[in-house]
Amino acid sequence: MSIVKVIEVIGSSEKGFTEATQNAVAEATKTVKNIKSIYIKHMNANVENNEIVSYAVNAKISFVIEG
Repeated sequence: MSIVKVIEVIGSSEKGFTEATQNAVAEATKTVKNIKSIYIKHMNANVENNEIVSYAVNAKISFVIEG
């Protein structure tokens, strides 16, 4: 039997939502092993002077706990 745990993280990027998602996974892998999936819960962008300046994703990352 395996147990799956879910954590919620925020990833950001100045280039786009795809990179923000990749950054969220990259940061999570620094402390979490066996990541199996990522679910994007919310996406948003910050705007200054009518230009998008940053992108962010609120994501749920699932991973298997070794036991």
